[in-house]
Amino acid sequence: MSELLDIARLGHSILRQQAQVVKDVTESQIQVLIDNLIATAAAAKGVGIAAPQVSQSYRLFIIASRPSDRYPYAPTMQPTAMINPRILAASEAREKDWEGCLSVPGVRGLVPRSQEIEVEYGDRRGHLQKTILTDFVARIFQHELDHLNGILFIDRLESSEDRFTEKEYQTIIRKR
Repeated sequence: MSELLDIARLGHSILRQQAQVVKDVTESQIQVLIDNLIATAAAAKGVGIAAPQVSQSYRLFIIASRPSDRYPYAPTMQPTAMINPRILAASEAREKDWEGCLSVPGVRGLVPRSQEIEVEYGDRRGHLQKTILTDFVARIFQHELDHLNGILFIDRLESSEDRFTEKEYQTIIRKR
């Protein structure tokens, strides 16, 4: 059975560190971490979570997009583990859209991100995957990849005017 892990919050030093490469994805410790990340993201109503967010310094994250109170317009996809991920190419077309973070509770921001990215990552069986991600899922990938490099979404805000409380965000999106 999966374990729900404690989420590191803003101020925890691991959130500002470069995560370590996963050398062997088949290790039981990594497989258990993947299952625990999936369970933790679901319990926290997150659309993604990176290993550093649960105080594990690995280049590993989960993308698990689905509609919720936090992201009512999110597409639905199966939780996917992405190990040692990287962006191969990114569109010049960028869009500023809403982001939040389980490690920065109560804060939302309008963050500019590439709308389309070509990515490469290892799956949980150790197979290399290459795909093109667009829109919201591309945004999640970029957000989670930032976690592996010690960057938080609040570091990407272009202006303090792009930062909102969760309550302000909920009011704005309900008017959509």
